[in-house]
Amino acid sequence: MKKLFGLFYKDLFLTNRLFAALAACVVFFLFSFFFPWLGILPELSFWLILALFLIDVLILYRSSKGVFARRHAPERLSNGDENELGIYIENLYPFNVSIGIIDEIPFQFQKRDIWFKTTLKPQQHKLINYLLRPTKRGEYEFGAVRVYVKSPLGLIRRRYTFSQDETLPVYPSFLQMRKYELMAISNRLNEIGIKKIRRLGHSLEFEQVKNYVAGDDFRTINWKATGRHGTLMTNIYTDEKSQHVYCVIDKSRTMKMPFEGLSLLDYAINASLVLSNVALLKEDKAGLITIAEKLGSVVPADKKATQINRILEVLYKEKTRYLETNMELLYSTIRRVLKQRSLVVFFTNFESMSGLERQLPFLKRISRFHLLLVVFFENTELQKLSEEPASNVEDIYIKTIAEKFAYDKKLIVKELAKHGIQSILSTPQNLTVNTINRYLELKARQKI
Repeated sequence: MKKLFGLFYKDLFLTNRLFAALAACVVFFLFSFFFPWLGILPELSFWLILALFLIDVLILYRSSKGVFARRHAPERLSNGDENELGIYIENLYPFNVSIGIIDEIPFQFQKRDIWFKTTLKPQQHKLINYLLRPTKRGEYEFGAVRVYVKSPLGLIRRRYTFSQDETLPVYPSFLQMRKYELMAISNRLNEIGIKKIRRLGHSLEFEQVKNYVAGDDFRTINWKATGRHGTLMTNIYTDEKSQHVYCVIDKSRTMKMPFEGLSLLDYAINASLVLSNVALLKEDKAGLITIAEKLGSVVPADKKATQINRILEVLYKEKTRYLETNMELLYSTIRRVLKQRSLVVFFTNFESMSGLERQLPFLKRISRFHLLLVVFFENTELQKLSEEPASNVEDIYIKTIAEKFAYDKKLIVKELAKHGIQSILSTPQNLTVNTINRYLELKARQKI
C-alpha cells in the first residue's frame, strides 16, 4: 500500500496513526456482522478516514517548498576531537509541523542514530547541533539531509530531500592545538597538566634593565646601572630563541596499534602538531621528519607564520607503513638536514628490549650531535590486565605476561638513560601534555 501511494505522491509515507485508524475501521466492520444496529457507521468511519487522509495529503503537498534545511559544517574536521556540526531547519507552512531529520553522515563513523525530532511553529526556524568524532585522517563524504514532515493530523509524512553532498577533509587535531594555544595566551596551561618550570640560571640573551623588585635574582643586579640611578637595577634575560626543534615520526608497523579508536601514529601526529605550534610560540624553529622503511616527508625547521600550515598539510597525508624503520636512513637524513644542534623528538614505540637493541646503535649516534628525546607508549590494555585479580591458572599466566611487558618498558627507559638519551614513557591519552612538559623543562634548563 505504501508503494502504491508512492507511485502517485513522491516521498509520501504512511504513519502508524493512519494504520491504527484503518485497523480500528476493520474491527468496526467485523463487529457490524454481529451487531446489525451499527448500520452504516463502519462505512461512514472508513469514508471519514479516507477524507482525512486526502485532506492531510492536500495540506502537505499544496506547497512545493514547505520546509527548508541546510547542514552547517566546518571546512575541515579535527581528528580525535568532538567536532560540532549543525542542521538549520525552517518551517514555511502556515501551521505547526512535527519534523524528523536524517543526516547522511560518512560511513567511517559507523553510526545509524543521526535522527532528530522537533516541532516547529509557522515561520519558525531552529539550529540542531550534534557532535562527530573522526578517528582517521582523510576525506569524509557527507550525503543529503532528509526531512520528514508530519501535519497536525499526523496521518502521513512528506519527505524532503536537500542535496548537501560535500567532502570534508579530516586533519590532525588542530582543535587541540588551538586549545593549548589559547590557554598559553591566557596563562591557564596548568589547568590541563602543563607544569610551571622554574628556570635554572639564565640564558645569555639580554633583554632589558629594570628596577629591582623583591623576588628578583640578586645575581642579576646591574651594579653600574645601580650606581648611575641610585636605586637597585637588575638585568632581565629572555629565553634563547630560534633553537631548532624537530619532530621525527616513526610510521612503521609498531605505530599501527589502536587505542580508543586512534592509532599510535595519530596520537604522535597530534602531539607533533601541538609541540610544533608551542615551539613557534616560543620563537623557536619547528621542523618535521617522517620515516619508515623509506624516507617520508622532510620539512626544514623554520619559524615563519606559514610554517604550522606546512606541517599540518604534510601530517594530513601520512599513513602507517608495514615494514620496520630504516634507522640507518634516519641517521643519515638527520646528519644531512640538521645543520646545527637541535632538539630531536623521536615518536616511536618499543614493545620489548630486543626492539630497542636493534635501534640503539643509531640512537646513540644521533645523540652525539643532537639532544635526542625518545617518546614511546605505555600499553594501557596490558596495564589493565596486570591489575586485574587472577582467579585461575590461565588468569595467572595472562597477568604474568602482562607484567613482564610492562616491566620491559621500564627497562627500556633505564637503558636509554644509561646512554644519556632522554625518554618519555607515556599513555597515548597523556602524550601531548607529557611531551610539552618535557620540551619546556629542557628549554628552561638550557639543554638544547
